[in-house]
Amino acid sequence: MGSFQSPMDTRTTAMLETSCGYLLQELQMIWDEIGEDEFEREKVLVDLEHECLQVYRRKVDNANMSRARLHQEVADSEAQFTHLLLSLDERSLPRPEKMAGALKEQLGAIAPALKKLQMRKAERMKQFRTVQSQIQKISAEIAGQSEYDDSLPDVIVNENDLSLKKLEEYQMELQRLHADKNDRLERVKNYINTIQKLSSTLGMDSSMIITKVHPSLNDLSGLTKNMSDRILDKLNSTVESLEAEKRLRIEKLRNLGNSLKKLWDLMDTPYIERALFSHISGSTSSSTNMSAPGSLAIKMIEEAEAEVERLDELKASKMKEVVVKKQSEVEEICRRSHMEVPSLSETDHILNSISGGKMDYTDLLKSMDEQIARAKDEASSRKMIMEKVEKWALAREEERWLEEYNMDENRYTVSRGAHKNLKRAERARSLVNKIPALVESLILKTRSWEEERKKVFLYDEVPLLALMEEYSMSRREKEEEKQRRQRDKKIAQSHVVVLHESVMWTQPVTSSHRGLDQSIDGNKPNSTGIQIESNNERLSHKSAPCVKNGNVSKKLHRSRRDRRFGEDLPSTVSTFSSLRSP
Repeated sequence: MGSFQSPMDTRTTAMLETSCGYLLQELQMIWDEIGEDEFEREKVLVDLEHECLQVYRRKVDNANMSRARLHQEVADSEAQFTHLLLSLDERSLPRPEKMAGALKEQLGAIAPALKKLQMRKAERMKQFRTVQSQIQKISAEIAGQSEYDDSLPDVIVNENDLSLKKLEEYQMELQRLHADKNDRLERVKNYINTIQKLSSTLGMDSSMIITKVHPSLNDLSGLTKNMSDRILDKLNSTVESLEAEKRLRIEKLRNLGNSLKKLWDLMDTPYIERALFSHISGSTSSSTNMSAPGSLAIKMIEEAEAEVERLDELKASKMKEVVVKKQSEVEEICRRSHMEVPSLSETDHILNSISGGKMDYTDLLKSMDEQIARAKDEASSRKMIMEKVEKWALAREEERWLEEYNMDENRYTVSRGAHKNLKRAERARSLVNKIPALVESLILKTRSWEEERKKVFLYDEVPLLALMEEYSMSRREKEEEKQRRQRDKKIAQSHVVVLHESVMWTQPVTSSHRGLDQSIDGNKPNSTGIQIESNNERLSHKSAPCVKNGNVSKKLHRSRRDRRFGEDLPSTVSTFSSLRSP
């Protein structure tokens, strides 16, 4: 049986077996030397054991915490590794095998793969940030925002999706934006080139026009060209406006060229004057190139307009001369044919229209030529009637001369030229005898002409038919009056013979004969004059109804006063002549 050991010995032995055993043995020796009692010794040893337990507890707690932390780190590393694999879409990478050893060994096994993925993530993040920054920049340029605009947001990369597929999508978007940007820049360039060409052709300042659209489009500004949709629309509208202005000026220039050609041809302008505006007249052809610099400048058009205006004024002056000349020609035709002359008010209206530029000269000349043609045509249709009117006028002149000749008491006396007057009287009587048939023929032809033309045949503004009918009636009345006077004359002569015979028986022949002759000669003019006056009055009253228009008689008497064959019939002379004729 072994020896019994006390708890002190047991604790001491246990402590001796630890690293503190040597110190406890030294403490035992000191207590033995001091003579410390057992109770104090036991108390000190209990305190030492309690303190050691606390130290061990703290160490164990720290070790547990360290183990938990290592467990967490291993779990976090594995979770981060898994997340990186998913976010980077790197599922093909080998996953570290989970070890059954110590935690530090497990953490050390996963750390290299995790670090590799983290580096790949950082690189991928940089790529995403670069691509997204370029996308944002180009999008801002396309939207018309300045690269120096502070309102642009910072680039935010989605760390949950860093796959190559997503990166490729961003890169494709970037390529699309690059293509859109290049296309827009090309369109801007084309628009600017077109504006410069059109401005050069129109004689405008292209730099001012382009700067007005947007200052950045001017190369001298040094700014990035704005390529937004709004600017493209403004450039397009500017080009359309310039092209419309070009078409308008081309049309205006061609019209001016055509006007110049017509005016030159109309006025036979010499070649040296035409050469000054050959570039204008040459623009009338559709094949003419109208894109040369300054070819459509407003100054050139204003010069052409001024030249056309000058030629128009010159043409108006010459056209007035032509109109007056043609009007004179019409009036001459009308006067020769005794037709109605066009009113002067119409001519004045034409001349005023020419001065005001309200009349087409081509139509005017055509109208004047048509008027001359109508006048000539009517004159031609009146020719046969006018020839008969001339014959009637000649016959009337001979009739008047014959009446005056018959009134001459000395016509049968022997004198110089008497035999010529006798021969003329014979011819006149022959011609006067043809007047009734001539007048009748004139009336028939005039009526036929009026029915064909549906208008009245005017002779110096007097209806010829009314004139002929009045003349016929006047002639018939005059013949009737002549016959009546001849009968009265015969009766008077028979009374004179009877009276003469009776007087011869009662008075001396000489005195009675002289007295009778005086009474006969004296009474004859008075009685005849009174009778003629009443006859003339009756003739004028009877001839009035033959004229359809009340103004015709006035025109007729005026025409008769102005023209030899239209004068009033000398009834008194004819009557007196018939009484005095043998």
